[in-house]
Amino acid sequence: MGLFNYPKRKLRKLAKNGDYKEAIEFGKSIEKKFDQDPDFLFIMGSIFYILEDAKTSLSYFERVLSINPNDIETLLLKSNIQIFLQNKELATQCLNKIIELDPEHQEAKLLLEKISHNH
Repeated sequence: MGLFNYPKRKLRKLAKNGDYKEAIEFGKSIEKKFDQDPDFLFIMGSIFYILEDAKTSLSYFERVLSINPNDIETLLLKSNIQIFLQNKELATQCLNKIIELDPEHQEAKLLLEKISHNH
């Protein structure tokens, strides 16, 4: 039972170890098999997020949210990307959705406050 029996685990391990190039290559090689798996898509999006490839990470996060629109962690990362891209309106939508799902979510509240003060 090698890591190839658990491709998402291998992908996570590569990313955790900072082997991003290898992780992306491996992820791309198995993407067809996992293209409807929100966990896989989140891992891939997170790798591109770490590499500050906003556009690519956003495309993966959008796919996660099309499967599970209430994924708070993905919504938070998406809102951070939107802030980075200066899309305050889209970031605000994501943050409001998080607060709607979890009224006590402190990070979302702080980001929302920060955005409103920068207008």
